Amino acid sequence: MTVIKQDDLIQSVADALQYISYYHPVDFIQNLARAYEKEQSPAARDAMAQILINSRMCAEGHRPICQDTGIVTVFLKVGMKVQWEATMSVEDMVNEGVRRAYLHPDNKLRASVLADPAGERKNTKDNTPAVVNMKLVPGDKVDVIVAAKGGGSEAKSKFVMLNPSDSIVEWVLKTVPTMGSGWCPPGIIGIGIGGTAEKAMLLAKEALMEPIDIQELIARGPKNRAEELRVELYKKINALGIGAQGLGGLTTVLDVKVKDYPTHAANLPVAMIPNCAATRHAHFVLDGSGAVVLKPPSLKDWPTLTYNPAGARRVNLDTVTRAEVATWKTGEVILLSGKLLTGRDAAHKRMTDMLKRGEQLPVDFTNRFIYYVGPVDPVRDEVVGPAGPTTATRMDKFTRQMLKETGLLGMVGKSERGPEGISAIRDHKAVFLMAVGGAAYLVSKAIKKSRVLGFADLGMEAIYEFEVEDMPVTVAVDVNGNSVHESGPKEWQAKIAEMVEIG
Repeated sequence: MTVIKQDDLIQSVADALQYISYYHPVDFIQNLARAYEKEQSPAARDAMAQILINSRMCAEGHRPICQDTGIVTVFLKVGMKVQWEATMSVEDMVNEGVRRAYLHPDNKLRASVLADPAGERKNTKDNTPAVVNMKLVPGDKVDVIVAAKGGGSEAKSKFVMLNPSDSIVEWVLKTVPTMGSGWCPPGIIGIGIGGTAEKAMLLAKEALMEPIDIQELIARGPKNRAEELRVELYKKINALGIGAQGLGGLTTVLDVKVKDYPTHAANLPVAMIPNCAATRHAHFVLDGSGAVVLKPPSLKDWPTLTYNPAGARRVNLDTVTRAEVATWKTGEVILLSGKLLTGRDAAHKRMTDMLKRGEQLPVDFTNRFIYYVGPVDPVRDEVVGPAGPTTATRMDKFTRQMLKETGLLGMVGKSERGPEGISAIRDHKAVFLMAVGGAAYLVSKAIKKSRVLGFADLGMEAIYEFEVEDMPVTVAVDVNGNSVHESGPKEWQAKIAEMVEIG
């Protein structure tokens, strides 16, 4: 009989969560580097370069890959011969591990979990509780998978109850484009098939924990229907041309994972969950010998890249004019310097409510740019912690009022803008710039000063003023309402189809 001590599980969970906050899985890096080498879209290639450089910086500096350090999901297989030396429940032990990890003084992680989700939505301050899935299995060990899932990719989760005669492939290919780019491709898509509604979702999430091996599968050939489905979906999703960050390109997914389970004769439940470019998960086994220490990967597994975009336009945010902004073209890379304001969901809600009441805002937005971001707290000598963009579409409903009543000139965020946001941008001759999701630490190095200007009580959602130097962004929506997230995928879908036809 194996005795597992309480603190061994707690410390192992805490250490694993710290580990995955700054170490990408090596299989992800190797496959992303392979995709980067073959990518032909300049915009997608630029985005991949930023993700790879950011990843290496995080591995070296032990700081989060993404400012959204996720909601924790844990899969436990507890051997039935295990005896616990503990006073806490297994779930409470996991949550104590989460607490230790997210409050670690040398690498504090962002607390993103809110209690009372349909009410006050009050931050729990330590990212607890985790979502714990537990099975009792034969054996005398505890098998643990920990993952930290970002909100942007989790928000794109899909579920459908198909008829048994319906095509899973057709549903996936119809649905993936509706997910936009807020899930930060290139990443992995997990598909769960069968069981019941909740079982299919769990299968899809579990599938994301498996190693990337699609190239090996293609090389040897599929051996069953699930593997055939993986290969078919991998090729057909990439043929959509969505590309890195939705900019258009050859690679949208690095792998497609499929798990299935027997289901009722009348049903065909199908779940689809994407994992973003900040994919974070680790596996370890407790055998009674103490807490588990995960072995750091070798930096030799990372490509050595430098970021120096050719032909990038340098822009001074302190002097930029509407006339200058009107000359920017979609797909163009811009390096921002000067003072950049921030604000995301909670700040926008508060500001628009104030404007409706005729109250004065704490900040003058006239001819300024706002960055949709909720940064990680700084440690040591940092000005700010990792500070990558949040999904811009969530701000669409606030955009027209902000542009009309504050004199705001432009916005910076990740992913596409929806029709509501684009029409407001076009009508007010503003612009939307896209920063790369999954390059948060790289972006933070461009921030030279930071101070809070308003709504300090909102914590990471307060209004900050950053002073930035050469912060890389791409023009995603120009003053005429042209969107690179519409033109890019269309262009590359046509190019890929032509390549296939010629090939």
